[in-house]
Amino acid sequence: MIDRQQELPVTHQAKLLNVSRGSVYYLPKPVSEADLALMRRIDELHLKHPFMGARIGACQGSCRLIHAANC
Repeated sequence: MIDRQQELPVTHQAKLLNVSRGSVYYLPKPVSEADLALMRRIDELHLKHPFMGARIGACQGSCRLIHAANC
């Protein structure tokens, strides 16, 4: 898609492809193991209690979620 070795500048290539320049230069940061464990735990809670929706984090999940992630 974008060829950095080509004579045409990256900014012009992005404009021709109708792609934002920010997305061309963006390098994603790796996600920490702690964050991955927390996301896994949230997924488990949502799968176990799908009817709770977003309330699961606000009501009962917060304290238990933090304690479970630290174990």
